[in-house]
Formats: sequence, structure tokens, C-alpha cells
Amino acid sequence: MTYSTDTRFFEKVEEQKLAVSEIISLVYAALKEKGYNPVNQIVGYVMSGDPTYITSHKNARSLIMKAERDEILEELLKNYIDTRLESN
Repeated sequence: MTYSTDTRFFEKVEEQKLAVSEIISLVYAALKEKGYNPVNQIVGYVMSGDPTYITSHKNARSLIMKAERDEILEELLKNYIDTRLESN
């Protein structure tokens, strides 16, 4: 077996970062598809930090853990204000 004496470079492939709104949408769809009440499950996760509130179906649990809980809450509140309060 021949070994090279040249230095090899390893380039880390960056994972595409999803927006918090996209994460919420994907998690919501996965929960709904599995027959859960998505609102109750997401609230349970945001309040407790316990990822078992979120199904692992379609990688939803891993996805939601990529966003900080305060970012999720901020996105939900911002959307509520934009659609309910600012539109009046």
C-alpha cells in the first residue's frame, strides 16, 4: 500500500440553516401527519424544553432542536402580532 506524504485538506460541508419559521412549519406538518395536536405539542416543548413532545417522524425532533426555544416563541409572537394586531 502506498501512502502519500502530501497533506490532505478536509472541508466541512456546512448544513443549510433553516429559518425558524420553516422549522415550525415542518414540525407542525409532521405532528399533524402523525395525528397529534401540533399546537399542544409545540407549546409543551417550548414550555418544558423536553424534546419528547415532538415526534421523530420526518426528523421533526432534530429539526426543532436546531432553533432556540426563545427564537421559536419570538417567531410565533411576531407572526401573531403581524397577522392579528398590525393588520387592524
